[in-house]
Amino acid sequence: MKFDKPATTNPIDRMKVVGQPHDRIDGPLKTTGTAPYAYEQHAATPDHAYGYIVPAAIAHGRIVNIDTSVARRAPGVLAIVTAADAGKLGKGKYNTATLLGGPEIQHYHQAIAVVVAETFEQARAAASLVHVDYARTPGQFDLAAMKDGAIKPDDPDADTSRGDLDGAFAASPVKLDATYRTPDHAHAMMEPHASIAKWDGDKLTLWTSNQMINWGKGDVALTLGIPKENVRLISPYIGGGFGGKLFVRSDALLAALGARAARRAVAVTLPRPVMFNNTTHRPATIQRIRIGTDTAGKIQAIAHEGWSGDLPGGGPETAVQQTRLLYAGANRMTATRLAVLDLPEGNAMRAPGEASGLMALEIAMDEMAEKLKMDPVEFRILNDTQVDPEHPERPFSQRQLVKCLRDGAQRFGWSKRSQTPGSVRDGRWIVGMGVAAAIRNNLVMKSGARVRLGKDGRATVETDMTDIGTGSYTIIAATAAEMLGLPLEAVNVVLGDSSLPVSSGSGGQWGANSSTAGVYAACVKLREAIAAKLGLDPATAVFEDGHVASGGRTLPLAQATRDGELVAEDTMEYGDLAKKYQQSTFGSHFVEVGVDAATGEIRMRRMLAVCAAGRILNPKSARSQVIGAMTMGVGAALMEELVVDKRLGFFVNHDLAGYEVPVHADIPHQEVVFLDEADPISSPMKAKGVGELGLCGVAAAIANAVHNATGVRTREYPVTLDKLLDRLPAMS
Repeated sequence: MKFDKPATTNPIDRMKVVGQPHDRIDGPLKTTGTAPYAYEQHAATPDHAYGYIVPAAIAHGRIVNIDTSVARRAPGVLAIVTAADAGKLGKGKYNTATLLGGPEIQHYHQAIAVVVAETFEQARAAASLVHVDYARTPGQFDLAAMKDGAIKPDDPDADTSRGDLDGAFAASPVKLDATYRTPDHAHAMMEPHASIAKWDGDKLTLWTSNQMINWGKGDVALTLGIPKENVRLISPYIGGGFGGKLFVRSDALLAALGARAARRAVAVTLPRPVMFNNTTHRPATIQRIRIGTDTAGKIQAIAHEGWSGDLPGGGPETAVQQTRLLYAGANRMTATRLAVLDLPEGNAMRAPGEASGLMALEIAMDEMAEKLKMDPVEFRILNDTQVDPEHPERPFSQRQLVKCLRDGAQRFGWSKRSQTPGSVRDGRWIVGMGVAAAIRNNLVMKSGARVRLGKDGRATVETDMTDIGTGSYTIIAATAAEMLGLPLEAVNVVLGDSSLPVSSGSGGQWGANSSTAGVYAACVKLREAIAAKLGLDPATAVFEDGHVASGGRTLPLAQATRDGELVAEDTMEYGDLAKKYQQSTFGSHFVEVGVDAATGEIRMRRMLAVCAAGRILNPKSARSQVIGAMTMGVGAALMEELVVDKRLGFFVNHDLAGYEVPVHADIPHQEVVFLDEADPISSPMKAKGVGELGLCGVAAAIANAVHNATGVRTREYPVTLDKLLDRLPAMS
């Protein structure tokens, strides 16, 4: 099915099931520990062996010699695979080139071997016996030092411009020219990267923790040099990904290589201290922002330049992209530059681009409001736009940013905020409020599904879509239930298997809207088959309460399957709507913080998110996604930083003892409001993504609140007490 024009009415609009707050149907399995994750496929591989990765001990250089002789004689060892043993590996489409190093070493903790043994303990012990001689060579590990040598990426969209930026900025009576810095971030998901591989002749089955099944299947095939049809990926449950599991990683590849060498199924997981340097991360950025306005606060000029680094052949953190869309201004420019760094691979992490970019832009907007002596909410509203500022001929499909800001301000009690920093006290705490706007583009992806209606009247949905803890099982079941007139409990959902129809996968907050649209398409085809079987007009048929009604006749749905189950499969594809409309989601974040007047300790007090993200398919799980994103924003603002050893080239704090993330005690009351919105241009579901929108802008809102509390403006994250201590207001 092709969706190339705005949706009008469809069965989803009844919202008897879709749009209602449902408990996650996979919840009981997860809370009872019976949902099998990648490393827990004991029934399918009861006799599997264990693999343990040997990570590189240098960041840049080459292996002179790798001696595995002692390790091979260790108890229980079945096989050891190095780059020399693996033979020539192909380069996958999605970043598999550096998964097995040797003799060249591209980054610290790059996998250079896997040791396979009967038990995990034996594999780990033997891995410690692998002796490696290295020749270390100088590497580049400091983004600031490499900034001036950074180059424009090979991407026609890397730079944009409109109007006369330099002239307009110079002529602006009020202007800001400031540089902001964000550090490297780790995904730090609960479930580590883990896989079990099993060969059956020349066919490989890989149980793995992966967000994009079809991408992963193709990459494994390309890397191993085998036909794609000989690879099956299975990933029914994922314990968090945040973009770190968009692509197959070394655990998957080395499980496959180890299983082939040992002639046994092999399980490989990355120990937590290896994950931080072995897998991907959000890269650090340096961002320069220039804003010029007239005396009334109208933006005349806005420019955003971003620098980030990655391994050779990698890509940039596109931190400037939201600035192309968020605020009006006739004269504008964005530029992206990429430095080659010999640190672990930088890649997608929840809201890539916008998360980092808004950490800078939304502080800059507050700084401008302060210069103008304007309320920060009103300054943002004044510079709203209903068209793409770089392409004014292209309107937004929907844009309710102003309503997000106004509703949020009213609900949060923004009118009580003091514009004088440091003036509100609560005992030993200095109290401040902050705000930030949020934007994240709405992406749609081709997505397919198969729907079966059984003789028992139950429906089964099959698609390779994944659930990374976001609630995919439930919204997919709800879509089929709504379309077929069934209760939610009468729908089974089978996900995460590459033998099923190819879906959008989970990433970029495109998963919910795209995958349910694919289920919608399959259900439309199944409805037609049911109507034809019953002799009814599919155009007028109403599916409700287990019955089908049309032309004055009402028949039980089960009557259509008296002779056997009915099956329909289809894919939702999109035309050129993205060229006609700019599709984005919007929001506002309001926070209140307290800062200890003596120590500079920062405590969150209240948080509010107001989101305009199309139809909300399940308000209960959507709220969970947003409060999780808000929590991530607290981490980005106040504590998260991968510290780079710039001499030896690695992330020093590569475990959860040294890399701090928020815990329950750090998080106060969180409120989430969804505006009543349905976007007919987005898809027949009229939904959009929301899971990444909840993160966008949070860190800046917190930084702005700290400034309102203390008068201290920080342009470098995280905002830690050492950056405040010597500049706190005097205690009265």
